[in-house]
Amino acid sequence: MALNAASHNPTGEKTGPISGPPPPISSETTSALLGAQKEDPLGQHEGGQDGGDENVDKKVKSEKELEKDRKKAEKAKKFAEKKAKTVTATSGTPAISKTKEKKAKADTPSTEPLPKYVEETPFGEKKILKPLDDEFHKAYIPGVVESAWYAWWEKEGFFKPEFTQDGKVKKQGHFSMAWPPPNVTGALHMGHALTNAIQDTLIRWNRMKGKTTLFLPGCDHAGIATQVVVENMLWRRQKLTRHDIGREKLTELIWEWKGDYHKKINAALRRMGGSFDWTREAFTMDKNLAAAVTETFVQLHEEGTIYRANKLVNWDVKLMTSLSNLEVVNKEVEGRTLLDVPGYERKVEFGVITHFKYEVEGTGERIEIATTRPETMLGDTAIAVNPKDSRYIHLHGKKAIHPFLDRLIPIITDDYADPEFGTGAVKITPAHDPNDFIIGQKHKLDFINILNDDGTLNRNCGQFAGLKRFDARYKVIEALKEKGLYVKWDHNKMTIPMSERSKDVIEPLLKPQWWMKMRELADDAIKVVKDGQIKIRPEFAEKSYYRWLEGINDWCLSRQLWWGHQAPAYLVEIEGEPSDESDGERWVTGRTEAAAQEKAEKKFAGKKFTLKRDPDVLDTWFSSGQWPYSTLGWPEQTHDLKTLYPTSVMETGWDILFFWVTRMIMMALKMTGQVPFREVYCHSLIRDSEGRKMSKSLGNVIDPLDLMDGIALEALHEKLKSGNMDPKEVATATKFQNSAFPDGIPECGADASRFGLVSYSTGGGDINFDVKVMHGYRRFCNKIYQATKYVLGKLDGSFTPEPTAGKTGHESLAEKWILHKMTIAAKEINQALGDREFSTATSIAYQYWYTNLCDVYIENSKALIQDGNAATQLSAKNTLYNALEAGLTMIHPFMPFLTEELWQRLPRRPNDRCPSIVIAPYPTYDPTLDDATAEQAYELILAISRAVRSLTAEYAIKEHGQVRIQLFNATALATCETQLPAIRSLSGKSVANISIVPQDESKPRGCVPFAVNADATVFLLVKGHVDIEKEIEKAKRKMEKASELVKKQKGILDDEAYKRKVSAELQEVEKRKMRDAEAEVGEMEKAVEEFERLKIED
Repeated sequence: MALNAASHNPTGEKTGPISGPPPPISSETTSALLGAQKEDPLGQHEGGQDGGDENVDKKVKSEKELEKDRKKAEKAKKFAEKKAKTVTATSGTPAISKTKEKKAKADTPSTEPLPKYVEETPFGEKKILKPLDDEFHKAYIPGVVESAWYAWWEKEGFFKPEFTQDGKVKKQGHFSMAWPPPNVTGALHMGHALTNAIQDTLIRWNRMKGKTTLFLPGCDHAGIATQVVVENMLWRRQKLTRHDIGREKLTELIWEWKGDYHKKINAALRRMGGSFDWTREAFTMDKNLAAAVTETFVQLHEEGTIYRANKLVNWDVKLMTSLSNLEVVNKEVEGRTLLDVPGYERKVEFGVITHFKYEVEGTGERIEIATTRPETMLGDTAIAVNPKDSRYIHLHGKKAIHPFLDRLIPIITDDYADPEFGTGAVKITPAHDPNDFIIGQKHKLDFINILNDDGTLNRNCGQFAGLKRFDARYKVIEALKEKGLYVKWDHNKMTIPMSERSKDVIEPLLKPQWWMKMRELADDAIKVVKDGQIKIRPEFAEKSYYRWLEGINDWCLSRQLWWGHQAPAYLVEIEGEPSDESDGERWVTGRTEAAAQEKAEKKFAGKKFTLKRDPDVLDTWFSSGQWPYSTLGWPEQTHDLKTLYPTSVMETGWDILFFWVTRMIMMALKMTGQVPFREVYCHSLIRDSEGRKMSKSLGNVIDPLDLMDGIALEALHEKLKSGNMDPKEVATATKFQNSAFPDGIPECGADASRFGLVSYSTGGGDINFDVKVMHGYRRFCNKIYQATKYVLGKLDGSFTPEPTAGKTGHESLAEKWILHKMTIAAKEINQALGDREFSTATSIAYQYWYTNLCDVYIENSKALIQDGNAATQLSAKNTLYNALEAGLTMIHPFMPFLTEELWQRLPRRPNDRCPSIVIAPYPTYDPTLDDATAEQAYELILAISRAVRSLTAEYAIKEHGQVRIQLFNATALATCETQLPAIRSLSGKSVANISIVPQDESKPRGCVPFAVNADATVFLLVKGHVDIEKEIEKAKRKMEKASELVKKQKGILDDEAYKRKVSAELQEVEKRKMRDAEAEVGEMEKAVEEFERLKIED
């Protein structure tokens, strides 16, 4: 039975009203989209037009072939981006002729802005579908299409994993992913949107394949990032520091901040369509995850993997905490450079190397050294020279006299000193330089710390004590000059480590901290990848993974923060004995303080002591490194942990492969004995359209909500002002926004944004993100929307689709062709998604929709439905339905909202009770629809049609065109004779008559040829329509150009070195280029002959 096309539910269920009261009026409008609607009301181009990318090979490809495809895809994307920009630039005012423009102005009134759309569906209920001739549904408007669906999906539980009655995963298997938790520090950015788009594509695809699926959401407490944001806010608003309000109050403020931004993040993820199971949402400081952190720390401390030691850390002076390498950015300077440093009114000098001398005790000699950090000479405890350096052999074992402190400095020998670099003598400051630290340990030198935590010099610095470190730099140089020890300064190219958070210059500083031994864990992590237990894609990421793990160092876990997981470690302060925080023997750990007390009583039996908990928190990566298994319930043995672990894929940016992914693998192997996931996919990093890193201070960070919903330039400026940025940064960011988004950001919608982001994912280099490209994909959404509207209009109330999508036996050639394309697209898109070739997958979907369905079959079906008999019409409608249904389900993982909106309007097959496209079956390859013969025959029809279009366009034949088609074998002749109506339909309105010329008949007079292939040539009558002399010159130029190409290709192919070095496959490509060029030469020769003859006839 047929169902109402306005609002479809499964047969037997209630439908929403076909229409409703008009929504209240407001001023919002989408003028560009309405312009596009007028230009192309069906969202279709003329049949036969090329579009999209070519299908990928069906065979399994090697890594080299895949890499080649990726590079091709990247090039194709760049071309597509340019095309999208061009389309978008003109989309608001369609390109129409002046005549049509005048007519439009005369015939149609000006378009009034649409009022603001108000969704009438009660929250969580199934969406009330309005008729497609409703004012908000005539054109594709993302905000209208994407409303209401998510709340219904969530309420219906479509995103929850489905288990069998006995609690096991379904027979199709399971696919689970843990969303990489964003920091609870503010709004999401485009990197998060890319992650969501790729991951949700995989989740929705696997859900539609019938698997038990889980997409687990959550957020990271992001210790330092979150605390810095809140501290900055506190200072800007109240001029207070954390020390002014205390740890408890600051923690309360951060929890309030977390609550606010956590809701905003989750709302954005819902808006983007992420099909998360929100009932399983996690936060790294939740009770269960905190228990996992404590359990891991205690276990690893008890076995000795976690230990206490006094080592060098990256010290942020402004924040007064140690940092991970991830939070340190290296700034390169070529020479003397003045930089802003927090806490200093004047800029500080860097990129300078200072030479000075030490006097050598008892010799009257001086030894010259050079340093980029003169103030650290106050902590020098040795001077190193190379043992083979003849200049200093006589000084081996001597001592230098420190000019400012009562200290003798030994002159030691070590290969670390390079005789060719500088003076060959190197100052050693073990407490303030990583390399010197190693030398200090090797030679058992003194480790003298010269800095307080706030960056001032401590009491070890004599007359310089109390000075800020960079003020001390200048004072030390002045003092050296006074003593006659200063030599000179030179420009020096150098790298300056800076805090990403505070912008302060990092100081290597000795600190007693908690450390984790990594060598054994890293070896295990390398082994599981080499053994194939984990697959890392793309290939370059795997190589980087090995390189980083092979050079890994022990991990500093301590952070001097107030927000995070406080270390479950307690210092045992024994009555009457000095307390040493760096002595690991004086520390105990416990899951509770009572457990720690019990341990201490056993360890220090008979002694009086008190326990003092370590105030430091643990590095955020320590908790997020346990994300895959802690979110499933570990350390408890939950049902989720037993059935859905290991998870299937970890998808994230390659920039945190080392800092996060490797730690997840190492910690999972250590704590669970299993890998955390079977596969790692590293996506590219998003940069702005100019290739720059996205940064709030530059103003090029784009909020995904602004991309989806659109935003005016003034509103973008207001967001900058209301944030937590420095006024100088606000000015810089405002300037960029004025140039990059002069008209604001247009409404692109979630579906276009998702599809565009996934299409960017070639597995290659970074992504130069451009809003214009995203807006271009909105037009693709409009194409799908208008095509579906057209099909629904042809499926009248009497139409009922067949029970299955197979053939009925009544299909025309065009129908066989689209069904073939449909099943091949299903085969290839499943293969591409399985291979994580995301850009290829979007290209397949794009080509199927744009080129095959819209531009060809829908155009051809018009003639079948209008002119065919009842059986022909019914067959054409069934095929339209099958092709459309497959197209919607095929593209659903990329575009969930648009596809649900349109799928719900389709008539249902008999006995189809599927409530949502979310859980509808994904298209699969059907060999009964694979018809290569029909494809070849119809491709001939299409090629002929394209030839006709090409000729009429080239010779500016706009009406009354006369076309002849000459066929050169019986099969081609029979195909064209039976498909002549299709050729006429696809050739365009400029052609009045098309006829077939017998093979043995001479070439039609007054015509120009177009050699389609060896089987067919198309002739267009041009006599009396063209300037003969101009056409002769044009043909000669083309012939000359093609001849040059033939010559070039011949030179390449005749080169013996080329023949030896290049594969047969690539040689065949070059040969094909030469054959095509030779054919063009021949064609142009004939064209010149024909024009010469026409000239004589005239």
